[in-house]
Amino acid sequence: MKDRTSTPADAETLESAAQRRNDDSADEEPICQDAYEATMEVIATEENVWRAYKRVARNRGAPGPDGETIEVLGRRLESEMPTLLRTLRDGRYRPGDVRGVRIPKPGGGERELGIPNVLDRVVQQAILQVLTPVFDPIFSDASFGFRPGRSAHGALRCAREHIRSGNDWVVNLDLRKFFDRVNHDVLMARVARRVRDKTLLQLIGRYLRAGMMRGGITSPRKRGTPQGGPLSPLLSNILLDDLDKWLEKRGHLFVRYADDFLIFKRSDRAAERVKSSVTQFLEQKLRLQVNEEKSSMERPETLVYLGYTFYEMTGGYQLQASETALRRLRARLLPHLTRWGRGRTLKRTIAALNPILRGWFHYFSLGAVRWQTLQIDGWVRRHLRCLMWRRWRKGKTRYLNLTALGVKPKMAACLAATQRGPWHSSVSPQLSIAMPNRYFHDRGLFNLRNAYAGRSMR
Repeated sequence: MKDRTSTPADAETLESAAQRRNDDSADEEPICQDAYEATMEVIATEENVWRAYKRVARNRGAPGPDGETIEVLGRRLESEMPTLLRTLRDGRYRPGDVRGVRIPKPGGGERELGIPNVLDRVVQQAILQVLTPVFDPIFSDASFGFRPGRSAHGALRCAREHIRSGNDWVVNLDLRKFFDRVNHDVLMARVARRVRDKTLLQLIGRYLRAGMMRGGITSPRKRGTPQGGPLSPLLSNILLDDLDKWLEKRGHLFVRYADDFLIFKRSDRAAERVKSSVTQFLEQKLRLQVNEEKSSMERPETLVYLGYTFYEMTGGYQLQASETALRRLRARLLPHLTRWGRGRTLKRTIAALNPILRGWFHYFSLGAVRWQTLQIDGWVRRHLRCLMWRRWRKGKTRYLNLTALGVKPKMAACLAATQRGPWHSSVSPQLSIAMPNRYFHDRGLFNLRNAYAGRSMR
């Protein structure tokens, strides 16, 4: 089974980051909507640049190769604003290199991010604020990634409806290192369809060609649009919009979130034909490479998309968190429940667990995950009981704590004298009496079961 998910194992998921950008942009008026208004004069205004600065500051992020932080940039930007605007309008602005950072991919291997300097991120954001209302209206309704008012949940609902309608043969194509292999000429030709300003086109080209710094050594880039800058997601949508239009023209049902896309057919033969023709289009027209080893035709039961999987029940297919997503959640929780948690109070441990649990539920609440919430809640509470048992250490301390929490003295003495380990003891009746489920939830532990029940009643 192939896990095509866009929810990384880091503290902030791709979904939450994308949703934050969508929420921010939903409250702001677009700067321009006409292709001919997408000029450097519109971008290089003090109002637009300050708006971009505030957005970059909200998104935080690591410094680029020059080491400058967003706070330092903010202190000098006001005095240097006129110079910055002038160099942008004159076409003399030169982006710096990007810092190459490798992070683990959810499905194994590594993904390379290109972290620009914070000033370059601000300029990219200023460009994005002008180009988004120009390009977004022409994008397909089946495209959901990195667009205002759209999210991975929309893509998943769309996929579920296509499968429920009987199109349950799914073409799942994997683009080999998509962001690293984007052809600059092909991409810029598509940007130039709606951007006429040569100064702006020249600056976007410079960003694409900015050198990648690894270990203090900078190497030139002749292809790719590295992830890490605000402009990269829009550029990827501009390039892949040709694929969307090609699929729409031929009447195919599909859904796309960034470079993760699925095509839905009613038979295996139709799926095989469309897999072949789409592969040919991607490689010949867009000069992208399809990874045949990871591409497949799948049934919904084996499909994993954006962290979710599908299962059939009365009323049609439903969504639920994949086994891989559950394993990642446990991997993120476990350090706070074992070695890291031993020196903390219960209050601090719960405070560390809650953001992870809330974030997971926010993303996976789209699915029918009641049994999964019960499973996770029980797993977390057992680890907390085990943690408390380890913390009490000595038999006398354990006896006194158990009796203080309402366990009868004879039962407390029996458990306090046990030679079995903490993990085995954590499911004993005595600890369940001393620390019932409400013991932890009354102290603030996020209750996935109750959150799911509240969602179901709305």
